[in-house]
Amino acid sequence: MALDALTVRGRSFAAAGLTAVACAILLGEEDLLRAGLLVLVLPVFSVFAVSRTRYRLACARRLGPPRLSVGHEARADVRLENVSRLSSGLLLVEDRVPYTLGGRARFVLDRIEPLGSRELSYRLRSDVRGRFKIGPLTVRLADPFGLVELARSFSLTDTLTVTPLTVALPPGRIPGAWHGEGQSLARTVAAAGEDDVTPREYRRGDDLRRVHWRSTARYGELMVRREEQQWQSRAVLLLDTRRAGHTGEGPGSSFEQAVSVAASVGVHLAREGLPLRFATDSGRGADLPAGSGPAAGGELLDVLAVIGQSDGTALLPGLAAVRGSGRDGEALIIGVFGRLTAEEARALAAARRGTAIGIAILLDSDRGPDGAAGFLRGAGWRVLTVSSVAELPAAWTGVQGEPGAH
Repeated sequence: MALDALTVRGRSFAAAGLTAVACAILLGEEDLLRAGLLVLVLPVFSVFAVSRTRYRLACARRLGPPRLSVGHEARADVRLENVSRLSSGLLLVEDRVPYTLGGRARFVLDRIEPLGSRELSYRLRSDVRGRFKIGPLTVRLADPFGLVELARSFSLTDTLTVTPLTVALPPGRIPGAWHGEGQSLARTVAAAGEDDVTPREYRRGDDLRRVHWRSTARYGELMVRREEQQWQSRAVLLLDTRRAGHTGEGPGSSFEQAVSVAASVGVHLAREGLPLRFATDSGRGADLPAGSGPAAGGELLDVLAVIGQSDGTALLPGLAAVRGSGRDGEALIIGVFGRLTAEEARALAAARRGTAIGIAILLDSDRGPDGAAGFLRGAGWRVLTVSSVAELPAAWTGVQGEPGAH
């Protein structure tokens, strides 16, 4: 084994031993020679003993939870097992953890008996969003004197996703954003009458109260009305990531607040059962499904966990994605922006077509009647002006009112 496994203490012992041996030879001191040889042999023997270690270790790690919000804590549980029939020596265990999550986790284990194991745990916390790699785990084998350390690393790593901070919005759907679709459209029944309802054959388990007796008599077999389901249009969530449109640095910057606002709105819409298309000013986007329960909006949170600012200067690519998102003009458009110029506000106003509902959430924006907020209100948009995500729940109540709420 190479002598580079020596610690600082081990190198000091080796240097002291060589110096003592050299001086003893020059001075003819036998006692000094014996002492020098003893000091020199000790680190060499430690290197030999540690390098001949034959026990094997197995490692497993579990993150709980693997995804958490900014400012919350996760726990990492590590299980280190000695799968050989020899006891281990002194072990210095270190799990590599990014600095933003608290730095490296270090432990000292005296020994692990044959076929034994040790449970280790530590906390992870981040005040910034992102996707972080945890591991690999490094085990340093050391002798009892601290003269030698031999490092062995595992290849196992895990990923911790830190999502943006979100706030709960008042429950309820946005008036005008929901329409009907399904096997039988309710508005078609109302317009054409019950006789024009398209029935289907009876299936085992169907509710007998849905039997359509007139069709049953006509076809000679039991027929039932098709289920009526609510019709829902797709919502579009547009996030302005332009560096020039935001101010500040760090978690308190307008960009980070805008990301949290977009995350809060997206999760709210997903839990309300509305399919969502997410896009940025660059035009890049993704279709995200509706959901229910605590996991709703998880895909959007994963996207926003790693989103960064762009060097773009125009909103046109993102607005193009908005214009092409609606079906026959029926869509809900929600935009989260930093500063908007008058020209950008005009382009945004033109992106809403037909019966689409437009909601603009502005941060660091001119709130006066002649600014972007006033122009968008005049163009029929519902405008919310907030300075942080904490103000969003109170402002969101206005969305469920008349256009121009703020």
